[in-house]
Amino acid sequence: MPADRPPHTPDLDAYFARIGYAGPRTPTRAVLDELMARHTRAIPFENVDVLLGRGVSLAPEAVEAKLVGARRGGYCFEQNSFFLAVLRTLGFRATPLSGRVRLYVPREVVPPRTHLFLKVELEGEEWIADVGFGGLSLSSSIRFREAIEQETRHETRRLVREGGRWFHQVRSGDGWMDGYEFTGEEMPPVDRELANWWTSAHPDSRFRQNLMVNLAGPAGTRLNLTNREFTRRRGAEVLETTQVGSHDELVALLGDVFGIRIPEGARLTASNLDWAAG
Repeated sequence: MPADRPPHTPDLDAYFARIGYAGPRTPTRAVLDELMARHTRAIPFENVDVLLGRGVSLAPEAVEAKLVGARRGGYCFEQNSFFLAVLRTLGFRATPLSGRVRLYVPREVVPPRTHLFLKVELEGEEWIADVGFGGLSLSSSIRFREAIEQETRHETRRLVREGGRWFHQVRSGDGWMDGYEFTGEEMPPVDRELANWWTSAHPDSRFRQNLMVNLAGPAGTRLNLTNREFTRRRGAEVLETTQVGSHDELVALLGDVFGIRIPEGARLTASNLDWAAG
């Protein structure tokens, strides 16, 4: 396993062109939120390489080449590691934190620590930034404060503290849904490498079992592809749903909607991606 790598300086001009940003390059909340909004609309959350058997490299140059140069996407370790480098290059004080994903996981079950997100210190406060949480990626920052409802460009969020654990929750109908839990512990590169290996290689990982692709859309909408089901929604409201009928249709959808090009002849393979009817 590689030791902590020296800092990598991303090509900001190329990244800003990728997400369509032409604004200030100063460490303010307005800049942070605009970058998050544009990043989550332009760079999809996706695990395509895992299902193609390619694995996932966290080498900073490889991540930048994939997300920016190849105009692909990635999951939390790629997205938030790269966003961390961008923020630090711009002068933000940002720290990588680890979390346990709790979506649809009962509280009595302890999930692995396989989520990376960021804490950003600016304007005298601490904020949460997370451009790599799938269909719930933050499109604007939220305050690192307990038990206050916080509106974003998409869902309403809150942070709840129970003992030494924090829960990042999302408004769901009349209630709240756990997104992930965390303690505030930093996640250095060596821990990211371990978690990335488990996420991309272990047979029990949901990223080995399912195709997951997400983009934030305008006016609070989100585009989601889970295995063969494509949906466009706004909050809990489903605006459109489509069942993908074949692998060829899937390849076309990935390219047309998410900008992800699958090499000719390559085939996505996952236990829950069943093509028996395709």
